[in-house]
Amino acid sequence: MAEAPPFRPFETHIDEGAAMRVLRAATDGAEDGELFLERRRSEVLSFDDGRVRNASYDAVQGFGLRAVKGDVAGYAHSTEISEAALLRASETARLAVGDGGGSLADAPRGTNEKLYTDVDPMSGAEFGVKIETLAEIDAFARALDPRVVQVSATMAASLQEVEILRPEGTRVSDTRPMVRLNVSVIVEENGRRESGGVGGGGRVGLTGLMDRLHWEGLAQEALRIAIVNLSAEPAPAGVMDVALGPGWPGILLHEAVGHGLEGDFNRKKQSAFAGLMGQRVAAPGVTVLDDGTIPDRRGSISVDDEGTPSEATTLIEDGILVGYMQDRQSARLMDVAPTGNGRRESYAHAPMTRMTNTYMLSGDADPGDIVADVKDGIYAVGFGGGQVDITNGKFVFSCTEAYRVKNGIVGAPVKGATLIGDGATALKQIRAIGNDMALDPGMGNCGKNGQWVPVGVGQPTLLIGGLTVGGSAA
Repeated sequence: MAEAPPFRPFETHIDEGAAMRVLRAATDGAEDGELFLERRRSEVLSFDDGRVRNASYDAVQGFGLRAVKGDVAGYAHSTEISEAALLRASETARLAVGDGGGSLADAPRGTNEKLYTDVDPMSGAEFGVKIETLAEIDAFARALDPRVVQVSATMAASLQEVEILRPEGTRVSDTRPMVRLNVSVIVEENGRRESGGVGGGGRVGLTGLMDRLHWEGLAQEALRIAIVNLSAEPAPAGVMDVALGPGWPGILLHEAVGHGLEGDFNRKKQSAFAGLMGQRVAAPGVTVLDDGTIPDRRGSISVDDEGTPSEATTLIEDGILVGYMQDRQSARLMDVAPTGNGRRESYAHAPMTRMTNTYMLSGDADPGDIVADVKDGIYAVGFGGGQVDITNGKFVFSCTEAYRVKNGIVGAPVKGATLIGDGATALKQIRAIGNDMALDPGMGNCGKNGQWVPVGVGQPTLLIGGLTVGGSAA
């Protein structure tokens, strides 16, 4: 696929001066606001059960106009980028301002930092080559083991181009690539079928994902997980110690703790962590960051969707709550600085406080010693879906790969295990922190108020005492 010309809306769709006049009129007497313009192109190719299952291409563009005063925001959007459409949108956005009287907040600081390439990932290989690669993955995975009965491989790529115009005159642009490759297999033995799946990617081109050494490793890992699950026994139930592996298990941290540390929830007193700034909320040694500045990572952003440069924000330091993630509105209302966490799914959505890459720093314990310290519990290294109640931090997570541990010996794999607890208590019950912090392979999506954005997670090996494990073993 040929590379498309760059998104230049102020050259091809609307005069920048006219757009600025409408924006300033819409935000006159407001405290904040912006014009967010976006073009997004995406491609998804799926190869399933020996044939192409899906091949789709999508291209959308539009703008969103916002005016903010106090805790009220007016927002309107359109797929038509024109002065007429912008004038219509300004009438709706202006409703939030009322009689005015507000003063515009300071503009975001400028930055020239670029955390990822602006290459168009869809132009990195011809369509036929992509399909051929997926077919090779299918054939390779089937040849690995005679028990493989089904293989699925999906390749996805997108390019989001944004322009942000602010009423004080600031104009910010960003070009955000994203790629991902997923492989899953189903194996069958003695009438029992189990599956295993892996995937990952980031803000890079497709070249690395299409390298044979890379996708062979994915296929082998997917098969390993499926075979492990073939021999899995029903999970035990009860309160027990749980060791968590590094990397992707940080999704538990993301859900159980991360959302509770977003500024809007704390501003509205809806979080279990509201009012606890400066207090101990975790065991000594626990340090948690949200960091959108890691190059090429799935959750990274050079600037957020309000034009604020991304940054590394320390949330918990040595067990003490020291910060929240902030978008511009919550930061202004809480009288703190924004942290570059104002994100939105698309031009059709207003920004809100969202995570980027949220992870726990390493400790000094050897991972092997941590697992050996489990007297009666489980060792969980893979997670599926989960849910959390922000108001009290209570969570439920399902394990996709976990093992029974007794007297420090890792035993049989278990299936059907769920971890149940609350974030605030779980943080305080961390008994050991490994020296092996790892980030996930680039597979996370986060939902909030109906919006989805890409995120990253990470953590070292952890030992948490006294979590409730839900299982079906007698």
